Amino acid sequence: MHNFVLAQNSLQNKKLVMDIIDKKILESLQQDARMTMKELASIVGISTTPVYERVKRLQKSGTLNFKAIINKKKLGYSMVVFCQITINNHEIGTIKSFEKHIESLPEVVECYHTAGSFDYLLKVIVKDMDNYQSFLVNKLSTSKTMANIQSVFVMSEKKFSYDVPMV
Repeated sequence: MHNFVLAQNSLQNKKLVMDIIDKKILESLQQDARMTMKELASIVGISTTPVYERVKRLQKSGTLNFKAIINKKKLGYSMVVFCQITINNHEIGTIKSFEKHIESLPEVVECYHTAGSFDYLLKVIVKDMDNYQSFLVNKLSTSKTMANIQSVFVMSEKKFSYDVPMV
């Protein structure tokens, strides 16, 4: 199954101006990123060439990227853990050191710098509790920048989507 990821254009760091056709293209591709340009043109109500040009523009701007979605459970990755991390201090060196450490960990699939009762929220995917314990002890906790790690274990996933609401 293929889908796409929306991202802000990092080169220009500004939001792309989109019209209703662009939004229809994105909505349609979120449902089926493998459809042909002809099928997409039929859905959005314009001819194939302008649809192709719009898709290319959305890709070039960094708004639209295509990527395969892999079913993690089929590969044995059945455990999702959210880690609430508090770092030692908020000096720029500590922050950069922590973020560099997190970027090196493939088990961390998402990382958010937050405001509130903890500093970072990590989404970690592993095969099982033994793998998580090994990850925690041998990888995550090896950074000296962390003051506290709280783990929240997902019992079941009720809603999951990569879709971005086009409202």
